Amino acid sequence: YPGNWCWRPCPWAAFGTWFVWQWAQPIPYNYGTTVVYRDNYVYIEEKQVATTEEYYQQAVTVTQSTPADIDESKVEWMPLGVFAVTEEDATDTGMMVQLAVSKEGIIAGTFYNEITDTSRPVEGMVDRETQRAAWKFADGKNADIVMETGISNLTKDDSTALIHFGP
Repeated sequence: YPGNWCWRPCPWAAFGTWFVWQWAQPIPYNYGTTVVYRDNYVYIEEKQVATTEEYYQQAVTVTQSTPADIDESKVEWMPLGVFAVTEEDATDTGMMVQLAVSKEGIIAGTFYNEITDTSRPVEGMVDRETQRAAWKFADGKNADIVMETGISNLTKDDSTALIHFGP
Protein backbone atom coordinates (compact mmCIF):
# COMPACT_ATOMS: atom_id res chain seq x y z
CA TYR A 1 0.00 0.00 0.00
CA PRO A 2 1.20 3.57 -0.63
CA GLY A 3 2.55 5.81 2.14
CA ASN A 4 -0.03 7.20 4.62
CA TRP A 5 -2.57 4.69 3.29
CA CYS A 6 -4.02 4.04 6.76
CA TRP A 7 -4.35 7.74 7.62
CA ARG A 8 -6.50 9.00 4.77
CA PRO A 9 -10.07 10.08 5.57
CA CYS A 10 -12.93 7.79 4.69
CA PRO A 11 -16.03 9.82 3.67
CA TRP A 12 -19.46 8.15 3.40
CA ALA A 13 -19.68 8.90 -0.36
CA ALA A 14 -16.79 6.51 -0.99
CA PHE A 15 -17.57 4.26 1.91
CA GLY A 16 -21.25 3.42 1.30
CA THR A 17 -20.46 1.94 -2.10
CA TRP A 18 -17.33 0.11 -0.89
CA PHE A 19 -19.39 -2.75 0.54
CA VAL A 20 -20.87 -5.50 -1.56
CA TRP A 21 -24.24 -4.35 -0.17
CA GLN A 22 -24.05 -0.83 -1.70
CA TRP A 23 -25.84 1.22 0.97
CA ALA A 24 -27.23 4.50 -0.34
CA GLN A 25 -27.94 6.12 3.03
CA PRO A 26 -26.17 5.74 6.37
CA ILE A 27 -28.02 4.75 9.53
CA PRO A 28 -26.76 7.10 12.27
CA TYR A 29 -26.16 5.84 15.82
CA ASN A 30 -25.76 8.53 18.46
CA TYR A 31 -25.24 6.74 21.76
CA GLY A 32 -26.66 8.77 24.61
CA THR A 33 -29.06 10.70 22.37
CA THR A 34 -30.81 8.49 19.80
CA VAL A 35 -29.63 5.20 21.35
CA VAL A 36 -30.39 5.23 25.07
CA TYR A 37 -30.31 2.75 27.95
CA ARG A 38 -33.26 3.26 30.31
CA ASP A 39 -34.79 0.91 32.91
CA ASN A 40 -32.87 -2.16 31.60
CA TYR A 41 -34.06 -1.57 28.03
CA VAL A 42 -32.44 -0.05 24.95
CA TYR A 43 -34.36 2.59 23.03
CA ILE A 44 -33.55 3.78 19.53
CA GLU A 45 -35.31 6.98 18.50
CA GLU A 46 -37.55 6.58 21.59
CA LYS A 47 -38.67 3.09 20.46
CA GLN A 48 -37.92 0.18 22.80
CA VAL A 49 -35.89 -2.34 20.76
CA ALA A 50 -34.43 -4.83 23.25
CA THR A 51 -33.47 -5.51 26.83
CA THR A 52 -29.92 -4.49 27.70
CA GLU A 53 -28.88 -8.17 27.73
CA GLU A 54 -30.49 -8.78 24.31
CA TYR A 55 -28.79 -5.70 22.85
CA TYR A 56 -25.44 -6.93 24.17
CA GLN A 57 -26.08 -10.39 22.69
CA GLN A 58 -26.94 -8.80 19.33
CA ALA A 59 -23.53 -7.06 19.36
CA VAL A 60 -21.81 -10.37 20.23
CA THR A 61 -23.67 -12.07 17.37
CA VAL A 62 -22.51 -9.38 14.94
CA THR A 63 -18.87 -9.94 15.98
CA GLN A 64 -19.27 -13.67 15.35
CA SER A 65 -20.95 -13.38 11.93
CA THR A 66 -17.77 -13.32 9.83
CA PRO A 67 -18.36 -15.33 6.64
CA ALA A 68 -16.69 -18.75 6.85
CA ASP A 69 -16.03 -19.07 3.11
CA ILE A 70 -13.76 -16.02 2.71
CA ASP A 71 -10.43 -16.49 0.96
CA GLU A 72 -8.17 -14.38 3.21
CA SER A 73 -5.64 -13.86 0.44
CA LYS A 74 -8.25 -12.05 -1.69
CA VAL A 75 -9.77 -9.80 0.98
CA GLU A 76 -9.56 -6.08 0.12
CA TRP A 77 -9.31 -3.64 3.03
CA MET A 78 -10.32 0.01 3.42
CA PRO A 79 -8.72 1.82 6.36
CA LEU A 80 -11.24 3.56 8.61
CA GLY A 81 -8.68 5.44 10.66
CA VAL A 82 -7.21 5.70 14.12
CA PHE A 83 -9.66 6.64 16.86
CA ALA A 84 -9.13 7.80 20.42
CA VAL A 85 -11.24 5.92 22.94
CA THR A 86 -12.41 8.22 25.75
CA GLU A 87 -15.30 8.66 28.10
CA GLU A 88 -17.68 11.50 27.36
CA ASP A 89 -16.05 14.87 28.05
CA ALA A 90 -12.65 13.26 28.79
CA THR A 91 -9.61 14.78 27.17
CA ASP A 92 -7.32 11.76 26.81
CA THR A 93 -7.18 8.19 28.07
CA GLY A 94 -4.18 7.02 26.11
CA MET A 95 -6.31 4.37 24.38
CA MET A 96 -6.65 4.15 20.61
CA VAL A 97 -8.08 1.76 18.08
CA GLN A 98 -7.05 1.51 14.42
CA LEU A 99 -9.66 -0.11 12.20
CA ALA A 100 -10.07 -1.33 8.64
CA VAL A 101 -13.06 -2.96 6.96
CA SER A 102 -13.36 -5.37 4.04
CA LYS A 103 -15.92 -5.26 1.23
CA GLU A 104 -17.69 -8.14 2.99
CA GLY A 105 -17.99 -6.11 6.20
CA ILE A 106 -15.21 -7.81 8.16
CA ILE A 107 -13.55 -5.50 10.68
CA ALA A 108 -9.93 -5.88 11.73
CA GLY A 109 -7.54 -3.68 13.61
CA THR A 110 -5.48 -3.01 16.68
CA PHE A 111 -6.28 -1.59 20.11
CA TYR A 112 -3.38 0.27 21.72
CA ASN A 113 -3.03 1.41 25.34
CA GLU A 114 -0.35 4.09 25.53
CA ILE A 115 -0.13 3.98 29.34
CA THR A 116 0.71 0.26 29.47
CA ASP A 117 2.38 0.26 26.03
CA THR A 118 0.38 -2.78 24.98
CA SER A 119 -1.45 -3.54 21.76
CA ARG A 120 -4.07 -6.16 21.05
CA PRO A 121 -5.75 -7.32 17.85
CA VAL A 122 -9.46 -6.68 17.35
CA GLU A 123 -11.90 -8.34 14.97
CA GLY A 124 -15.56 -8.03 14.17
CA MET A 125 -18.17 -7.46 11.55
CA VAL A 126 -20.69 -4.98 10.17
CA ASP A 127 -24.34 -6.05 10.23
CA ARG A 128 -25.83 -5.67 6.76
CA GLU A 129 -29.34 -4.75 7.89
CA THR A 130 -28.66 -2.41 10.82
CA GLN A 131 -25.22 -1.07 9.78
CA ARG A 132 -24.04 -1.76 13.35
CA ALA A 133 -20.31 -2.35 13.49
CA ALA A 134 -19.15 -4.45 16.44
CA TRP A 135 -15.73 -5.79 17.35
CA LYS A 136 -13.97 -7.55 20.21
CA PHE A 137 -10.46 -8.52 21.19
CA ALA A 138 -9.14 -11.29 18.92
CA ASP A 139 -6.65 -12.68 21.44
CA GLY A 140 -9.28 -14.38 23.61
CA LYS A 141 -8.71 -12.15 26.65
CA ASN A 142 -11.59 -10.05 28.02
CA ALA A 143 -14.02 -12.02 25.87
CA ASP A 144 -17.09 -10.22 27.32
CA ILE A 145 -15.94 -6.78 26.12
CA VAL A 146 -17.54 -5.70 22.85
CA MET A 147 -17.31 -2.25 21.26
CA GLU A 148 -19.87 -1.04 18.75
CA THR A 149 -20.93 1.96 16.72
CA GLY A 150 -22.79 2.64 13.51
CA ILE A 151 -20.46 2.03 10.58
CA SER A 152 -21.19 5.54 9.27
CA ASN A 153 -19.98 6.93 12.62
CA LEU A 154 -16.51 5.74 11.64
CA THR A 155 -16.51 8.17 8.70
CA LYS A 156 -16.73 11.18 11.03
CA ASP A 157 -14.04 13.10 12.87
CA ASP A 158 -15.84 12.77 16.20
CA SER A 159 -18.55 10.30 17.14
CA THR A 160 -20.03 8.19 19.88
CA ALA A 161 -19.61 4.48 20.44
CA LEU A 162 -20.73 1.98 23.05
CA ILE A 163 -18.50 -0.38 25.00
CA HIS A 164 -20.24 -3.41 26.48
CA PHE A 165 -18.43 -4.86 29.51
CA GLY A 166 -20.56 -8.00 29.38
CA PRO A 167 -24.28 -8.67 29.48
